[in-house]
Amino acid sequence: MIEKIKILVVGCGNMGASHAQAYHDMPAFEIVGLVSRGESKKLLNAKLGADYPLFDDYETALLTTQPDAVCISTYPDTHEAYAIQAFEAGAHVFIEKPLADTVLGAQKVVEAANKAGKKLVVGYILRHHPSWIRFIEVAKTMGYPLVMRMNLNQQSQGYMWNVHRNLMKSLSPIVDCGVHYIDVMCQMTDAKPITVSAIGARLTDDIPSDNYNYGQLQIRFDDGSVGWYEAGWGPMISDTAFFVKDVIGPKGCVSIVAKEAAKAGNSDSVEAHTKTESLKVHYADIDGENNFTRADEWIDLADEPDHQELCNREQTFFMQAIQEDLDLSKSMQDAVNSLQIAIACDESVKTGNIVKL
Repeated sequence: MIEKIKILVVGCGNMGASHAQAYHDMPAFEIVGLVSRGESKKLLNAKLGADYPLFDDYETALLTTQPDAVCISTYPDTHEAYAIQAFEAGAHVFIEKPLADTVLGAQKVVEAANKAGKKLVVGYILRHHPSWIRFIEVAKTMGYPLVMRMNLNQQSQGYMWNVHRNLMKSLSPIVDCGVHYIDVMCQMTDAKPITVSAIGARLTDDIPSDNYNYGQLQIRFDDGSVGWYEAGWGPMISDTAFFVKDVIGPKGCVSIVAKEAAKAGNSDSVEAHTKTESLKVHYADIDGENNFTRADEWIDLADEPDHQELCNREQTFFMQAIQEDLDLSKSMQDAVNSLQIAIACDESVKTGNIVKL
């Protein structure tokens, strides 16, 4: 019988709560503690109907519980230190994206994982979404170069605006959210990114003076492919066309068409951010009179997991990585690379320059 993986959950907000729910429901894991600075850990305990040990201080929790693994879903400015402490304590780590708030910090986390001989899984949730996997597969059939158009604008209010303001104490939207979609673009092209440029605007005094809550980035790859990503957070952000996921190549294009998720009013819904519903595939084939010779194809996506199920799948992968000693070297390097590109885009916003990679 395989022993349970003793897991310490650090950060009990949106993502931390979802991961804790997965651990709570999975026989392979045993939660040995919940850590947060505020009341979220108590609320999570009540939601789970559990009586897990509660901690205000991470170091105390780590020393007291001596976990086999740590789940880190705190704000990005703590990721580097918390992950390295976990590895030094002999624990595996699941960490929410981004891996750290600097490229050097991300590299240090990977080095710590390798030195400790422990697993590091970064929360790139779209890598576990069957519809996004299919989206990438179809995009690769459209020929090269590719044009990749993506955004995720969030008209946030209430609790989510508090979350976004706290996130912007350390990172901009195009870094925090952008790493997801930069990772997707890199999977679609398999090409080397060579330059980035980006613009941004500070639309509120509620965030640090050196940050911005709207940004748009552009990436140029060495195979001629290009991609852009747009992200805005706040009560002033438009929810018109907040959900664009579109890829164009010489042979046609493929788009995520999420009619329900993309409706106005859904832009701050975590559930809506991962929904796909269907893919529309358009073929560029034409005859001698320039008329299309193939009808558009609709791919209805039957396996459409909700947000909690996606978190369950992430944690199933984390379990397998530990139990089966999976080689995670490529996924770790991918996480560093996507962060490096996003940080370069942030530099472009603040300097007004094109940044070479």
